[in-house]
Amino acid sequence: MEDEQTEQTNQSLEQAIGVVRRRFPWIIVCLVLVGGAAFAYSKRETKKYTATASVAFSSNPLSQQIAGLSPTSSGVTAAAQQQSNLELVRVGDMASTTASRLGRGITAEEVDASLSTSGRAESNIVDISATSTSPLLAAAIANTYTRQFVKEQQRTNRKFFKSALVSVKRQLAALTPAQRFGTDGLNLQNREQSLSLLSELGYSNAQIAQEALVPSSPSSPNTKKDTIVGAVVGLLLGLSLAFLFERFDRRIREPEELEAIYRLPMLGIVPKSATLGGKDAALPPAEAEAFNLIRAHLRFFNIDRDLRTLVIASPASGDGKTTVARHLAEAAARLGSRVLLLEVDLRHPTLGQQLEIQPGPGLAGTLIGAIPVDEATQSVGLDVSPGEGARGRTLDVLAAGAVLPPNPGELLESRAMDALLDRARSTYDLVVIDTPPLTAVSDAFPLLTKVDGVVLVGRIGHSRRDAAERLHQVLASSGAPLLGVIANGAKSSGVGSYATPAGGTSSSGGASGSRVSSSEELAPTAQV
Repeated sequence: MEDEQTEQTNQSLEQAIGVVRRRFPWIIVCLVLVGGAAFAYSKRETKKYTATASVAFSSNPLSQQIAGLSPTSSGVTAAAQQQSNLELVRVGDMASTTASRLGRGITAEEVDASLSTSGRAESNIVDISATSTSPLLAAAIANTYTRQFVKEQQRTNRKFFKSALVSVKRQLAALTPAQRFGTDGLNLQNREQSLSLLSELGYSNAQIAQEALVPSSPSSPNTKKDTIVGAVVGLLLGLSLAFLFERFDRRIREPEELEAIYRLPMLGIVPKSATLGGKDAALPPAEAEAFNLIRAHLRFFNIDRDLRTLVIASPASGDGKTTVARHLAEAAARLGSRVLLLEVDLRHPTLGQQLEIQPGPGLAGTLIGAIPVDEATQSVGLDVSPGEGARGRTLDVLAAGAVLPPNPGELLESRAMDALLDRARSTYDLVVIDTPPLTAVSDAFPLLTKVDGVVLVGRIGHSRRDAAERLHQVLASSGAPLLGVIANGAKSSGVGSYATPAGGTSSSGGASGSRVSSSEELAPTAQV
């Protein structure tokens, strides 16, 4: 169970990496566009400067004790006391007083809008900040507001002490001469003297801890920070769009997806090349070697079975199954095997055009008994290396025919088709069968259980996952001898320049014969 979960996790991670790799240009475009827009917007913003002054609040409850009151800080947390100090700084009419002190046409609303307060953690210090387009004005607002606040606190405290002094004097006047010299009387007298001193000194619970300095650099915009934030937002946007596009884009993008969908091994990767669908039989070395490798992989199935009839199928049209079938048959024929390329797509045949064979009766005429198999089969000459001599190699082709039947499904399921397969199996070393799309029509399904092997083709960037998944569900319970998958139209086959022999170039025919000889040594009994 843990191994399955680990495998699923790794597969999900690989799929995510694949999405990022495929959609990387979109991600980069979003990152550059949003980051660049943030940079440009930040550069165009008006520069603002922030100056900060600090006020320290006294936590000494001396004034309250002298006034005969219980300390207000008793049982109050530091956070609650700090919040109280922050609210105290912003109450009152300090903004209006500051505006009138500064002059310059500044209003109380402008002062109030420019101010911000914040408390320092685990301390009684409150920072009073002012922001303005002028650094001098920002410092002036912060310092003026702070001074006016401290002065107002002094006036408030003085009034508080005087009021407390009047109350103490009233209590002393109510005492008898004997009570004046008692404990309570002496305490009241000491309190009277302290209150008188505090009211004259102008004691305050708030003091200026630090005056604001004129800022030398703007506080906003922070171009570097804004650009980084914009780039991060662009990256997230790009990733979101990448996975969104991937969700709605159902095309298969990587060869590994074919393996995962069909749960079959990868037999080979055919590179994307314009020469594959052409009429010229000669292929560049890399393309030719891709089919030689597929053929070599198929040879290993002969170890435990006699692989003579091979169906090349795909879910939908345009996957390149006909091209793959043709070049795979040619690769086997060039190495001396007797190969028949059989076209059973009786609805939209294309093999005749690719090989430029003469139009005439074909498979359809053979199945209805109108023409013998030998007369309907045509031989196609193949390019070979000079060492093969003048005799060359040939590929036998039984095309669908010039006249298409109205009942292709019935013909392919007929006894005549069974007899044709039996004869081909006994006559040829390999029969490669090109079928119609399996999800488009059901004509070829009866053949899947009558052949020795089935190979599925998917075209990278073209085949759709939903079509492949539907086909997998059907084939999983069909009993067809599924061998593996071939990825067609990939960016690279993985062969690279190693396919070209040192010291010169090679044609598809000559290169094929020399390269696959090592595979023949590995599987000497194979006939593919």
